[in-house]
Amino acid sequence: MRLLYLILALLYTLLMIPFSIGAQTYEDYQRKTFIQGKDTLNYRVLFPKDFDRNKEYPLVLFLHGAGERGNDNKAQLTHGGDLFLKKEVRKEFPAIIIFPQAPKEDYWARVDVDRKVKPFEFNFKKEEGPTTSLQLVMALLNSVSAEDYVDNNRIYVGGLSMGGMGTYELIYRQPEMFAAAFAICGGADPAITEDYPDGFNIWIFHGEKDDIVPPSFSKEMARMINHYGGNAKLSLYPNDNHNSWDSALSEPYLLSWLFSNQKGNRNTTAK
Repeated sequence: MRLLYLILALLYTLLMIPFSIGAQTYEDYQRKTFIQGKDTLNYRVLFPKDFDRNKEYPLVLFLHGAGERGNDNKAQLTHGGDLFLKKEVRKEFPAIIIFPQAPKEDYWARVDVDRKVKPFEFNFKKEEGPTTSLQLVMALLNSVSAEDYVDNNRIYVGGLSMGGMGTYELIYRQPEMFAAAFAICGGADPAITEDYPDGFNIWIFHGEKDDIVPPSFSKEMARMINHYGGNAKLSLYPNDNHNSWDSALSEPYLLSWLFSNQKGNRNTTAK
């Protein structure tokens, strides 16, 4: 019996180690708020180690999914937060990482969602203006990118699910802001891709068994981006459901690919 207690105690200790480390390291993401008029956007920002305001750094904007909405300014780090905290990542890719959080009642993309059916039905409305949350993100980006320590040739955006939809829409609404992007299990009105920058680089991910957001959305976005002269790379996971972000964020070359892109090195062709 004593041996059993010792084994259980050891297992408990081992299980608790990652949580304690995560709780500490997440605090490396500084809590911030961005205020515009009567609206407030919560966000977290991670600066490079040994941050020097006299140097220029790339910037990554990461948009969370619908499940991480709220006002705790923490849940948005659930998926992706650990990736940018890895020692090897911080050493090899010193960058400014921003995780904004949308409130429960808002959405990154301008879209009506019917959750009564599976897959969900999405009615994208590109002709309407951005949501309050996306507008605040755009204003935040304009503010941060004006800082001397931000390399404006290396600003990136990525997101998952609702954040993937927001990623597509941000490229459409701020086409000259980003050097490259990644979108995980998202979607958008394919017509917006006509207004994407020529030669724009994007890596798209989706699970073939996704029963929330149809994988056909990603396939069509990739097809249309390439049709209009962009460079869309599509990775499909045959056994993944909606949580394809687990596979996508584990891709060994995702970050090296992302940070290799600059605005000046696009392969452009006439549209």
